[in-house]
Amino acid sequence: MKIWDQNYSEELTTPVELCQPGGHLNPEAMGYSPSLVHVPNLPGGPRWWGRNKRWEYWGIVTADHIIGLTIADLDYAGLLQLYLWDRRSGQDLVICEEELLPFGRGVDLPDAVPPFTASGKGKLELIFDYGQGSDRLRLDSPRVQLDLEVMPGGDALGVVIPWSSTRFQYTVKDVARQIRGSLVVDGQTFEIDKETDFAVLDRGRGRWPYAMTWNWGAGFQRRGDHSLGLQVGAKWTAGTPGTENALFVDGDLHYFPDELHWTYDADDEQAHWHIEGEQLEARLEPFHLRRAQVNALIIANKTLQAFGRWSGWAIDNDGQRHDLDGLIGWAEEVHNRW
Repeated sequence: MKIWDQNYSEELTTPVELCQPGGHLNPEAMGYSPSLVHVPNLPGGPRWWGRNKRWEYWGIVTADHIIGLTIADLDYAGLLQLYLWDRRSGQDLVICEEELLPFGRGVDLPDAVPPFTASGKGKLELIFDYGQGSDRLRLDSPRVQLDLEVMPGGDALGVVIPWSSTRFQYTVKDVARQIRGSLVVDGQTFEIDKETDFAVLDRGRGRWPYAMTWNWGAGFQRRGDHSLGLQVGAKWTAGTPGTENALFVDGDLHYFPDELHWTYDADDEQAHWHIEGEQLEARLEPFHLRRAQVNALIIANKTLQAFGRWSGWAIDNDGQRHDLDGLIGWAEEVHNRW
């Protein structure tokens, strides 16, 4: 019998701890919420060591750049990542910096509800300060310095995906956050425009199988006084009662409980990505492709990430149809051994 056969919640509205005192998944935590009601409390100790995974990832899109920032603690290693691509016409600047820190030394990722600070320090230094409203992201690296304020947003999708009582993931996808601040690349300063530029948060706290494949996609656009955000995923949620699929309309979460069908050609850099379901028909036309691969003994990763423009439509839970044409974002396929 699966853990959710007799006890699975849909929308959660009150605070709930992720784990029971012994470290197993708390059945009352299964479900989704538009606010941060889940209280992560992954236990350590020899029984669970090596399977606990924690991370904070920010994807940032500006008129000039696309940036990815990661702080991760994989129990037996910490991971710091910077990815930057220059979008300006005629430029082909890509900066990739990555560090593996044995046993997570230098990485601090609390199991907490904001306010808290996540940090990682090696050759890269990343500090994410989470407040009650706005957040602050800081990066210092040999070639790139970043200092951003992430403005208070609307709803975020928090969801617990259970594979079993000992393997589960709590994820937060916050898709539509305005930003302001500055970015310095090789000594050149770029100002961030809060009217057009945005950031996407992917927060993870969970206990994973050793090998897993997932799809993830996100997109956002501001249209005058209105905004539209897209959040989609696949593969890793298949066979469970939950998904990470949603539409954000003017900051309000519309959760899609059904799995979506993804079609793409990982060998064709120009191929479109198609995602379909009862409430969604979306297509991503890539303008940049990122391929990354890590093979470090027990840790291995292969990432294909297509950045581009979305088109298509989505129907919110009130029955209103929304045009996705012009949303900027990405779709990805990731294979992990960790």
